[in-house]
Amino acid sequence: MKKLLSLLFVLMLMTGCGGQKYEAGEVQIFLPGEYISDEVVRSFEKETGIKVSITTFESNESMYTKLLGGTVYDIIIPSDYMIERLISEKMIQKLDKSQITNMDQLYDQVLNMDFDPNNDYSVPYFWGNVGICYDSTLIDSKDVETEGWNVLRNTKYKGMIYMYDSIRDSFMMAEKALGYSMNTDNADELNAAYEWLIDIATNMDPAYVTDEAIDGLANGEKAMGMMYSGDAAYIISENENMAFWAPEEGTNYFVDAMVIHKDAKNVENAYKFINYIIDYDAQMENSAFVGYSSVNRQALNDLASSGGDFEGNDAYIPRNKNANDEVFHNNEEVLKTISELWVKVKNTK
Repeated sequence: MKKLLSLLFVLMLMTGCGGQKYEAGEVQIFLPGEYISDEVVRSFEKETGIKVSITTFESNESMYTKLLGGTVYDIIIPSDYMIERLISEKMIQKLDKSQITNMDQLYDQVLNMDFDPNNDYSVPYFWGNVGICYDSTLIDSKDVETEGWNVLRNTKYKGMIYMYDSIRDSFMMAEKALGYSMNTDNADELNAAYEWLIDIATNMDPAYVTDEAIDGLANGEKAMGMMYSGDAAYIISENENMAFWAPEEGTNYFVDAMVIHKDAKNVENAYKFINYIIDYDAQMENSAFVGYSSVNRQALNDLASSGGDFEGNDAYIPRNKNANDEVFHNNEEVLKTISELWVKVKNTK
């Protein structure tokens, strides 16, 4: 399950202390916060003698900005649409797959995605989808399953919802509720999605938050909100009243993956880490710790099966991608437009 990194471990990462001798150099990893198990890092360092230096980012966009500023890491772990951009702008290098011998352990659903059809540049790290996480004692499951994303506009639940402060995913919800592609660039459809979100802002008294929604839902501070499946899996593990539903109108099916920077200084060590992290044992620990779905076929099954950490947890294994589910594609013009509209949404009372 998701846990906070201990202060001691953080200090060890920063200072290289803790009695470990690093005789094989280091590998520098740039990834989202709370997205790796400290035990996995320690095990890798002990087995290889390679020091793992970790830097975290809050969003794909902040990560991209830092790379533009000239900062170089060996491994970066962005989302699908950002990997598409990094490939197009030649900011990452093509992989030598002969050095990644554990690729055959990966789950078919996370391979050969549109953003990197042959996995020439990326190796899956975690995956999932986006849905509605809700307290089944306060929110009627029938409402959620019949209304889908529109349940967030049901005034019966006014004051009880979180709206995740994510521009892309918020517009995704609105677009899917209206029957559009979440990759639409049609001005009329984008404006209709904006009006859908304005309706929520005006009539539902939502709280706009980011990761605060995770503990807020687990602790019962609100009863419903959009949630990434991995975070929902954690919430459900903490509160048995919580449930998760991916609306049939469609949702964001995402894959976060490991890529190697074009100017990486420790390429050989990067390959060693990538190969290590997708192996069964590392995946069992890492996925159990973080809560997001394992990309390792056997680990995914074992964690969700009888006796596994996520047995009976509806959010842990996302449904098979249906006809209405999509993967985000990079479109900077659309992002600029919806970013401006999102500011207006949040300023609406």
